[in-house]
Amino acid sequence: MNPSIPQWNIRVVIPALNEAPSIGQVISALPEDWVTSVHVADNGSHDETAAIAREHGDRVVREERRGYGSACLAAIADLRKVVKSANHEVVVFLDADFSDDPSCLPQLVQPLIHQTADLVLGNRNHSGIDPRALTPQQHWGNRLATSLIYRIHKVRYRDLGPFRALRLETLDQLEMKDPDYGWTVEMQLKAARRRLRTLEVDLPYRRRIGQSKISGTISGSVRAGIKILSLILSDLVAGPRNQEKSGAN
Repeated sequence: MNPSIPQWNIRVVIPALNEAPSIGQVISALPEDWVTSVHVADNGSHDETAAIAREHGDRVVREERRGYGSACLAAIADLRKVVKSANHEVVVFLDADFSDDPSCLPQLVQPLIHQTADLVLGNRNHSGIDPRALTPQQHWGNRLATSLIYRIHKVRYRDLGPFRALRLETLDQLEMKDPDYGWTVEMQLKAARRRLRTLEVDLPYRRRIGQSKISGTISGSVRAGIKILSLILSDLVAGPRNQEKSGAN
């Protein structure tokens, strides 16, 4: 553990489905002196994803119920087996496709440790990324979803990217439930509703290794889009009566 943050534990959650070509590179690129434990949720892979993660000494949990959120929830449940208290615990979510740069983890974690943010999001929507890294449907979906969230909550997000971090106690407050494509937007909607202090950090982003299970196909993109819009519309219908004030954005 980094000597500058001895009292903090950094837990990394990696949902993975058939990511054998990339999972080892993702784990190897994590800054070792910052990471306390890595929890890989194998979402029913038919390749060597789980074996490769175990070779790196990481905890691996098998989640047969398909879905991005289901995998995240399984990894969180596994994480709780090694956590004694939610105090001084940070959870980082990172995809297994090596599109995000794991070495940037400290940029997400530091604002949480210094108590200047409640949720830190890695932003892919900037000029510094590989222009081919995000598909047209991802660009369009991001713009639509973040615009709708702003109209509802007056909280401005630039991206719905998966690389993100928050304290475990904050994660507990959000009571995450979505089992599939809506995981990231659910988290950001709930953060906006609770007026959490959210920080977006521009991070490198590159073309993923292999094909995306969501944006890589038309059917996956459509299903993800429908789910994200349904969550946003449900939040709109819920109205301000459930809004909680926990901080300032």
